[in-house]
Amino acid sequence: MFSILLQAGWPIWPLLLASIVAMALIFERLAALRRSRVIPPGLLQRVAAEYQQHGGMSDAALSALEAQSPFGRILAAGLRNLGCQREIVREAIDEAADIVDHELGRYLTTLGTIASASPLMGLFGTIVGMIEIFGSQSPGGASDPLQLARGISIALYNTGFGLVIAIPSMIFWRHFRAQVSGFILEMEQQTLRLIDILQTKRRG
Repeated sequence: MFSILLQAGWPIWPLLLASIVAMALIFERLAALRRSRVIPPGLLQRVAAEYQQHGGMSDAALSALEAQSPFGRILAAGLRNLGCQREIVREAIDEAADIVDHELGRYLTTLGTIASASPLMGLFGTIVGMIEIFGSQSPGGASDPLQLARGISIALYNTGFGLVIAIPSMIFWRHFRAQVSGFILEMEQQTLRLIDILQTKRRG
């Protein structure tokens, strides 16, 4: 592996750094975006049962719910405005959802940037390799085989490595963005459904 890096020349080192950062971000987001962590199972039922049992929730209970999980933050925003008009409740839920969306999408911009920039970094390495190839030509028309081989190695290794980084980074970036959007939509819908049920029971 180290010999390949040497053959690829110095342009491979920024790509290697980008690959390390991309892998770290992918594993971090895989852990952070687990469904059980974002939308804890049974949380909606527990909140509904506690609200009905005590006839409401104290500020301390809402603060604890808010700090528990991203879903808890959106639920707390809705419950704090329970009894207000639906438009006000919806606006509070949307504001909380925007904050949660920002938190869940943390580092995804960096991952998307790596996915977009890696092929360009590989192309830069290809250009460096081409310069090495043209530099192997002597004024008399003869070429240095070692320099020619080095130029080809730099060009091919950097192009290939740039694509190897870009493809999984782009796949995971799109996957994480879709996953976050799905979580946000589901949490908003469940919160609104709970608010509607609780408001109906209060009127009854």
